[in-house]
Amino acid sequence: MKKRSLGKTGLELPILSFGASSLGAEFRSIQLDEAFESVRVALECGLNFIDTSPFYGRGMSEILLGIALENVPRDSYTLCTKLGRYDPVHFDFSAKRVVESVDVSLQRMRTDYLDIVLCHDIEFVPLQQIVDETIPALRKIQKSGKVRFIGISGYPLKIFDVISNQAELDCVMSYNQYTLQNTRYVDECVPALKAKGVGTMNAGPFSARLLTNAPLPIWTREPQDVQVAARKAAEFCSKQGVDIAQLALQFSCSHPDLATTVAGSANPANVRKWSEWLASPMDTQLLNDVQAIFASVRNVGHPSGLSENN
Repeated sequence: MKKRSLGKTGLELPILSFGASSLGAEFRSIQLDEAFESVRVALECGLNFIDTSPFYGRGMSEILLGIALENVPRDSYTLCTKLGRYDPVHFDFSAKRVVESVDVSLQRMRTDYLDIVLCHDIEFVPLQQIVDETIPALRKIQKSGKVRFIGISGYPLKIFDVISNQAELDCVMSYNQYTLQNTRYVDECVPALKAKGVGTMNAGPFSARLLTNAPLPIWTREPQDVQVAARKAAEFCSKQGVDIAQLALQFSCSHPDLATTVAGSANPANVRKWSEWLASPMDTQLLNDVQAIFASVRNVGHPSGLSENN
């Protein structure tokens, strides 16, 4: 698996990483054996950067990762978790909870240190708290050795500009904003972050199943015209004998300024298939045709969190 540097951290991440949200049964019920096998296959295929959060399964993802990684050498993988979001409506970015959250994550995942900790979905709270309280608390923990690098994550791109202009960040993670349909992350944010030495990570190449042949979930937030365009694009790819998910994954992992793209599944066959897709060349003509289908809805997204943060 090809690797890229993450800003100034010195970390070399695989261009495709394993997202462990599915281990928290966030999207469907899962079997323990397939969850553990997914982690094993991910490591076998070189997806040795693992991303999780206490929000995923309300702790279940971290607990299952701790079991799955129990006999795996700690220096053979890079581990990222988050803090601040603990259920759909419970957010706590206080300094006190930062300390507690890091310690709980360490215990759940049976490790002495976390490579990266991100403030999770910060658009749901006033951003000044992140600058004044959360990041300083994380920097103190960083000095103790429990955390190597820190950053923020979320959906609205405004958050990256606001926080990086007021606080020093090691890295950030955006999701669903560098895809076949939406490239705003790289168009509008990545150049400025790169100039500051902030490492940039991407997540959600399939845009919550939008860029797959699977039925869209009831929680899909993309506007109807985006959904219609996505169905047209998927049908067009199928007629060319290609799964749109393959093109979506290849595209999201292709940008040289994005250290990694995180994709998650508790199905080991999916993880192995993604690795095989990345080993194949991207069909540039098909890419051009699909992006033409999305032209009228290019970079159309949705609001998330507090209105002031969009």
